[in-house]
Amino acid sequence: MKTTVYTINAPVPADLKFVFLSDIHEKNTDEAYAKTVSAAPDAVLVSGDYIQNGGEYEKGLALLKKLSAGLPVFVSLGNHEFKFGGDIRAATRETGASLLDGSFTEFSSVKIGGLTSGFEGARQGTFKKTPPPDTGFIKEFDGEPGFKILLCHHPEYYPRYLKNTGIDLILSGHAHGGQWRFFGRGLYAPGQGIFPKYTSGLYDGRLVVSAGVGDSHSVPRINNDYEIIIIEIKKEVG
Repeated sequence: MKTTVYTINAPVPADLKFVFLSDIHEKNTDEAYAKTVSAAPDAVLVSGDYIQNGGEYEKGLALLKKLSAGLPVFVSLGNHEFKFGGDIRAATRETGASLLDGSFTEFSSVKIGGLTSGFEGARQGTFKKTPPPDTGFIKEFDGEPGFKILLCHHPEYYPRYLKNTGIDLILSGHAHGGQWRFFGRGLYAPGQGIFPKYTSGLYDGRLVVSAGVGDSHSVPRINNDYEIIIIEIKKEVG
């Protein structure tokens, strides 16, 4: 599992460090925990799919609980959370993590929001088009002063709903790095299709897409490591 570091200069009163995790899918939880703790972040950000389904969820929730015992953890809901079969919101809050469910909060000098996946109550499938999210809180969040980070599981939401906002940093996953990567491009991503645009990396200087701590596929990855991301927010000088 690789570690990727992004450094972003921002009008904040003091430097901050976040570890960003996405797409845990019941895999690599011990390694993700160890790497997260060793990075000594100020907080952990998790943008969805921390469980796999109704029968595979214990490792993901246990990881949130272990991390929350020593660090602030902020979580948004991805599509796999709605395969839980029970009250995923209650189960998430019981871990001690802060659930941002179409809402936002303030941490240190930064506002952190969570855009919930539109798949709640919708049929899912490999080639299913991503349903629209409830963006009701986005206008209020966008109008907040200060540096703003949005946890948004689906990068395909970015061009339609988020690109023209003033949100400073958007953290996504879901694409699993495109599963097979050739010449720096992913082959396929749910919600984007063949040769997707947003699979892994930094786009427009503000959309970070993680290749994921795990994935939901039995098909092996090619040229596509699992990934945790460190976000360093640096105080602008001058």
